[in-house]
Amino acid sequence: MPVALIIGASRGIGHELALQYKAAGWRVIATARQPEQLAQLQAAGCEALPLDVNKLNDCAGLGWRLDDEKIDIAILNAGVYGPHTSALNAPLQNQFDEVMHTNVLAAMRILPMVLPLVENAHGKLAVISSRMGAIASRSASQGWLYRASKAALNSVLKDVSLHTSKAICVALHPGWVKTDMGGAGADLDISDSAQRIRKLLEGLQAEHNGGFFNAEDGASLCW
Repeated sequence: MPVALIIGASRGIGHELALQYKAAGWRVIATARQPEQLAQLQAAGCEALPLDVNKLNDCAGLGWRLDDEKIDIAILNAGVYGPHTSALNAPLQNQFDEVMHTNVLAAMRILPMVLPLVENAHGKLAVISSRMGAIASRSASQGWLYRASKAALNSVLKDVSLHTSKAICVALHPGWVKTDMGGAGADLDISDSAQRIRKLLEGLQAEHNGGFFNAEDGASLCW
């Protein structure tokens, strides 16, 4: 039975990915912060693990719980948007800390622990990024703290990909999705986005390691 690890599965895309992989016959290990969220994942047949990605002890505990696992698909979905700015407004210290700790520092703690487990299965590791983090194609600056965090996350993922020849590591733009972050006016339903992410991951080959992809159509994105 293949194994999927979904980090940040309490709601939105992460939750839907956990449900879809479980429905497809996978063993699913999924993380969430709150007891009620963990209970929902357990009720769906997932192995639910408590994890607050901003707590060092939680991250270390995750590594201990996953010791010696073989992970076919690992997806780091946890993330926050931060202030919805349109001008070059300097973020408050607490805003900066929350966004950068959640979107970047957590990845730098978790990905090095998860990578060997994915390598054990010659599997695939993905981070849910955003094309808002792309620099070369950027034409707007709204949400510039979020943009900076996703550009940094992309950098972290690229570095992780350089440390493996046994796993395929990619950053994914999920599309504009009807989540709490994306809003009701977004283009994609959550279920559709999760299906596209799963399809893209299924088709990845060794040459795609270290890439940045649009899950809407599978196209490669510039950094």
